[in-house]
Amino acid sequence: MKNKIILVLTILGFVYLCNFYHTTNIKDTKKLVNISERTFNKANEIKTFLKKNTKYNKDVIFLLDMKIPSNKYRFFVFDIKKNTVTDFGLVVHGSGSKTKTDELKFSNMDGSLMTSLGKYYIGNSYNGTFGKAYKMYGLDTSNSYAFARNIVLHSHKKMPYNEQKSPIVLSWGCPMLNNKFYLRIQNILDKSDKKILLYIYY
Repeated sequence: MKNKIILVLTILGFVYLCNFYHTTNIKDTKKLVNISERTFNKANEIKTFLKKNTKYNKDVIFLLDMKIPSNKYRFFVFDIKKNTVTDFGLVVHGSGSKTKTDELKFSNMDGSLMTSLGKYYIGNSYNGTFGKAYKMYGLDTSNSYAFARNIVLHSHKKMPYNEQKSPIVLSWGCPMLNNKFYLRIQNILDKSDKKILLYIYY
């Protein structure tokens, strides 16, 4: 009986920690992942944008901080109403954005294989080379050719789930996620009755 009680308490403790890890407020989350005040400031930028653009989802946004290395968590799901980061994961940048230093470079040009900075809205899904993917539409001059460049949100089996010791696999300019993390993002996108914004910044 004692062993059963210990087992139950252990399971409950694990569930609590998992829930805390993914729903804690932004100040506490800083202790767990590489979240800076910039993340909060960028969320405020999108909030201001949404006040003038009511056709987009006002409950949740995706923030991608390209200042953070690709082997660290830098894709953040931000709950606007709760002012909270509710989930996070790895995301790669375009192979063309890589330089010999730690600095990245960005481009809106077709064939550059670079990540484009700016605000996007995520469009309809389709089945492509990497399975289910979502078309992306740039809302700024810095990413206005995203749709023409076939920049989409998708997953890849080679993407790791947890943070790594060194930089990870690169894309052709698309934000590419781990399969497991991507399923959670899919769930948010597919349940939304309005288009969700994704903001890539540096």
